[in-house]
Amino acid sequence: MGYKILSKKELCPNQYEMVVEAPYIVRNAKAGQFIIFRVEENGERVPLTIADVDKETGALTIVFMAVGYSTKKLAELKEGDELIDIVGPLGQPTHIKKYGTVVCLAGGYGAAPCYLISKAFKDAGNKVYMIMGARDKSLIFWEDKMRNACTELFITTDNGTLGEKGFVTQVLERIMAKEKVDYAIAVGPLPMMRAVANMTRDKGIYTEASMNPIMVDGTGMCGACRLTVDGETRFACVDGPDFDAHKINFDEIINRSKIYKEEEKRCEECNLLKLAE
Repeated sequence: MGYKILSKKELCPNQYEMVVEAPYIVRNAKAGQFIIFRVEENGERVPLTIADVDKETGALTIVFMAVGYSTKKLAELKEGDELIDIVGPLGQPTHIKKYGTVVCLAGGYGAAPCYLISKAFKDAGNKVYMIMGARDKSLIFWEDKMRNACTELFITTDNGTLGEKGFVTQVLERIMAKEKVDYAIAVGPLPMMRAVANMTRDKGIYTEASMNPIMVDGTGMCGACRLTVDGETRFACVDGPDFDAHKINFDEIINRSKIYKEEEKRCEECNLLKLAE
């Protein structure tokens, strides 16, 4: 059984929103979980965090960047086409409950999964601040949707082309200075999540980081998403993706993520040749 594409649009350069008919997945999906898709029979298995669901229609929304062979093939599909398969929902849901004041920090591609997370915290009775950050305004998307999912939305861009010039951490610092924050969650690039963890640690604010950026296989078998949490080896895809950010060894993960830069470059060159065939 294929998974029919109901709609597809480009949100910003090289980043797409795709809505797929997947009622069995949507029925059980919760904020923070992910799916694994394949575009073709012999294609690789790619994990993507669930961006939105419609429980009534069974529509699943994913947001992705077309950066590798499989995501570029996915971007070539049109409304009415089908994905060969989708597995999910996978991973542990975000720990939603009434904390009080919650801050969701979304860096770059982390904005999409933060929508459902922020909405779930708001529905649970929390005051929710959402801070979205990107390099420039062309990379900001779902602004209205995000505003509806939280109590107050802040936008930062590195060059100041939209919202406040700077980084998500400076807005977090301002919020922490004016009121008590009970919980924070960061979703985005590893250096950003590490910076958030360092800031909230000093304030004693329980903080989680979503480690979906390091997932590959999605089943715990490949070991690529292993990380050290409180001195123990964990796997982002089966034990997470959310972990206590103050107990994650970010230095270890960031250093490991740089090991295969040359291989990644050669792989990208091969992918370009395959896509051109």
